[in-house]
Amino acid sequence: MTQIKRLFGLALTLLSVVTSTAQTNGCNSSYSRFGLGLPCDQSQGFNRAMSGVAQGFRSKTQVNKQNPASYSDIDSLTFIFDIGMGLQMARMSGNGTSAKVNNTTLEYVNAGFRITQNLGMSLGFVPFSTIGYNFNTSNRVGSSPTSLQPITTLTTYYGNGGLHELYIGTGWSPFGNFSIGANIGYLWGDYNHSLAQSFYEGGELSKTYNTQNEVWSSDLKTFRLDIGVQYPIKISSDQKLTLGATAGIGHRIKSDVELLRYTSLGDSISNKVSEAFDLPYTISAGASWQQNDKLTIGLDYGYERWKGCRVPTSYATSTGSGIGIVKDQYKNRHRISAGAEYVHNILSRKYRERIRYRMGLSYSSSYLNVNGDNGPWEYGLTAGAALPLKTSTRSLINVSAEWLHRVPGVKGQIKENYLMLHLGITFNEAWFMKWKFQ
Repeated sequence: MTQIKRLFGLALTLLSVVTSTAQTNGCNSSYSRFGLGLPCDQSQGFNRAMSGVAQGFRSKTQVNKQNPASYSDIDSLTFIFDIGMGLQMARMSGNGTSAKVNNTTLEYVNAGFRITQNLGMSLGFVPFSTIGYNFNTSNRVGSSPTSLQPITTLTTYYGNGGLHELYIGTGWSPFGNFSIGANIGYLWGDYNHSLAQSFYEGGELSKTYNTQNEVWSSDLKTFRLDIGVQYPIKISSDQKLTLGATAGIGHRIKSDVELLRYTSLGDSISNKVSEAFDLPYTISAGASWQQNDKLTIGLDYGYERWKGCRVPTSYATSTGSGIGIVKDQYKNRHRISAGAEYVHNILSRKYRERIRYRMGLSYSSSYLNVNGDNGPWEYGLTAGAALPLKTSTRSLINVSAEWLHRVPGVKGQIKENYLMLHLGITFNEAWFMKWKFQ
């Protein structure tokens, strides 16, 4: 009964955290105005400092949401609760100007525990994609035929929203070392984009020309299914190689998207289209090599099949304009990451010898097609450490720093540099241990 009360209390805590933080997007990138926004890094405290390496990672004391097959290895005596926050400092530059922005965000909340022998479970919350930007552009379009003053258009772009995921999953080892698992998630969020165009004559807002506005909006809801497998191979008495892979099931999102157009003269028109987005099929594979419970090295490759996914667009008609769906606005995304962890002696009485040191690097291409050109590609470097709590050998404070450089696909796009600080806390408690008294 005590364990049931604890699990019920955890569920209430998780829902409270999700309700209070699900509306934050933690993004200020102009690239988030395309598609479903920028994909979120779903790594956790244990692997964020290793650039998200996860496919071959198995641990009795950590929850690896990125490959649900790993849940089968969770310790039968403990309950794991993990939460992470991030601080993001970014510098955007392009066309001779630059801007600095800061964000904080909740990065993940999850829990894991053993159900029965060879069967583990996890549940939690993670962000899936993020939308957040506010910028403007100006162009001279000519001169007034009456005043001869120059006419300039000022276009302001604004967007916010993104998708969030609440998931539950299990991992099972049916025979030998082979494990299989699955996560099923509920995705929900907002899709909000607006464009406002104003005309200036001689530096003042023109009363002659009509101001035009466009607002895209949608309340997105769908599901997500990921299936994973893992297979540890014992190489020698002190070496182990674990192979892992996951596959995500792509499908159509059955939500409406509305485009509202209105002007300063009071004219307005609204159009709506159904099922305008798709989730892509994804495949990831990787391996981790471990020696003497001291050194772990991992390598992952991920593929997201965005090409052919649907996206809403506007077009001109004989009576004005309308909206439709196109399938040529995305490109397939590739990501490669590598990381390592070293600990001198995890069971040592000396605190400094139980600290886990981590580092990693990554590269990924963009799935975006920005006005007909390739979107930005990005690479990152990470480093950090896991600091054991003095009262526990399993509970950890995970700290890491990440530098991410987003490089324009073509000349004229915006260059972005990020410095991100991550803090995660892993509580590993002996909830299910049966005490015996003499």
